[in-house]
Amino acid sequence: MNIADQWATISVLWGRDLSRFLRKPSRLIGAFMQPIIFWLMIGGGLTSTFKISGAESLNYEQYFFPGVVVMLVLFAAIFGTITVIEDRHEGFLQSVLTAPGSRSALVLGKALGVSSVGLIQATAFLALAPLAGFSYASIDWLNLYFFLLLGSVALSTFGFALAWWLDSSQAYHAIMSIILIPGWILSGAMFPINHDQLVLSKVMNFNPMSYIVDGVRRSFYSDIPLGTTVSNSALIDLVVVLGFTAFSLLWANIIVNRSK
Repeated sequence: MNIADQWATISVLWGRDLSRFLRKPSRLIGAFMQPIIFWLMIGGGLTSTFKISGAESLNYEQYFFPGVVVMLVLFAAIFGTITVIEDRHEGFLQSVLTAPGSRSALVLGKALGVSSVGLIQATAFLALAPLAGFSYASIDWLNLYFFLLLGSVALSTFGFALAWWLDSSQAYHAIMSIILIPGWILSGAMFPINHDQLVLSKVMNFNPMSYIVDGVRRSFYSDIPLGTTVSNSALIDLVVVLGFTAFSLLWANIIVNRSK
């Protein structure tokens, strides 16, 4: 199987997800407005009660902002990979599977398409960073997009594997509601880890999404406030997110190549 065949499969799926997103103005508006409303409503409601010892100057809008950025790539992964089920029912996947490209190329093309949509949405929201008190010059953009890209690929391939395994959109939504949405909530995106709550802190420590949020949050602070991250090491964040991404890619490839 040559490189041209592989790239043809990847590019078709990649471009298809992008065109699906860009050709629907309502989806563009919704993708931009939903996180703004979410951030302002929850941030505004909790600002007066939010306080981290040693980081008294940090308000909730600033704390919550990186979590909303990760939420954008998570939602892109959820809504992007559910189309795997729809494409199967419509016969599109069958036509892709009969094409010369491999099934691994199918996984990569879908992951790149969904990740691109997630990064577009995140970039639009990042334009509001000054409203949260972050100047564009103070943000580590390279680190930010590195973790966003890894997180997008990890979450999209994880969702792809589940969507390939399931046969209905209802089942997919149910699984996402008990895995990825709680995973985001318990990642430090909405509230910091509390070591006094042993079970909850253990869940947050073992949650790979916590380290995506940590990596993104570190991009906004030159000196990360203590108590705002699950991990105290940027290296640990990197290793865990790389491991999660590799696991999700491998799992998706195994699921796709084992099925008939």
